[in-house]
Amino acid sequence: MRGGDVTPREHLMATDLPILSERTRRVLATLVREHIETGEPVASRALVRRGGFALSSATIRSILVMLEELGYLRQPHTSAGRVPTALGYRSYVDRLLKRPRTSRPAALAEAQVLEQIANLPDADAETVLSSVPHMLAQATHAVAFALMPESATAAFHRIEFVPLGAGRVLVIVVARTSQVTHKVVDLDAGVGVRELEQAANYLNTEFSGLPLAEVRRTILERLSHERVLYDRVLARALRLARASFDGVGTSRPLYVEGTSSMVDEVSEAHSGITLAALGALVRMIEEKHRLVHLLTEYIDGPGLTVVIGNEHPDPELREFSLVASTCADGDFTGTVGLIGPLRMQYSLAIPMVDHVAVTVSRLLSHGVRTPRPADS
Repeated sequence: MRGGDVTPREHLMATDLPILSERTRRVLATLVREHIETGEPVASRALVRRGGFALSSATIRSILVMLEELGYLRQPHTSAGRVPTALGYRSYVDRLLKRPRTSRPAALAEAQVLEQIANLPDADAETVLSSVPHMLAQATHAVAFALMPESATAAFHRIEFVPLGAGRVLVIVVARTSQVTHKVVDLDAGVGVRELEQAANYLNTEFSGLPLAEVRRTILERLSHERVLYDRVLARALRLARASFDGVGTSRPLYVEGTSSMVDEVSEAHSGITLAALGALVRMIEEKHRLVHLLTEYIDGPGLTVVIGNEHPDPELREFSLVASTCADGDFTGTVGLIGPLRMQYSLAIPMVDHVAVTVSRLLSHGVRTPRPADS
């Protein structure tokens, strides 16, 4: 949704939709907007009153019948109006995605979030991204998240060894994204401060700037060469590094806010979310690795992603919609987004998530906002 262009990324989860006339699409979009606002089934007379179509009630009714037959709408009760299906929401969202970003001023809630992000004190990427979900959740009353990049792809910056006594060493690994990992390593024999300094200097000189995954692989390869073992300092540095990097960079930090707001949403009569679906989402958030895995499947490239209802591969999420966008500072790519009911305020959520991602990217791209650790 950048610059008014709809990219293939934005339609990644879209179903091939039947071709509708512009008039029919307008009627459908008006019905979806009305249902999002009220939570009630929408009758033809409400569309005549709100739509400005210059069409009779009979014509509107015939259009609604056709949309129901095509799977865009459903009628909860015989005498009731109609509500959108996931397909109806998809058509509405695709219409929103085609709008240029400059087609409307930012909503107040969006402007407030962007201002809060812009006013964050100088901080590293992880601190900035971990702050965003709270802001988004407060503004939208949905579940908001920020996903850091896979640490293994982050560039290694430096390592420090701090002796703790009794053969134990605190290892501090710092990535170029300013992500810091702490780990305590037990050594077979006591190692002096001087030897730890030599090991750190060697590793920082040899591997700084390489992805963490490549650092681990290279260390294992070098340890396999017999000639290395004759250099006592080098061999000790590599053995210490092997223990230090084991498991480092294998997870993606995920920050989530707004679960309580979703609980409140379910308590409303017209939320459209069942308690079973809410429980499944809460469990997924608590386990985190499941949600990280799911998001990683969705977010495989730059841009905006919208996943609605039965477009989710996981059936436990089919009462929810997801809006997410990538952000980057040159060293990494993270993701920010929202999870809410099918009756999400898409006209607010989509531009807000998109603009937040752009703002975070711009903020982190300036060196003053992503201070790098000092060289060892």
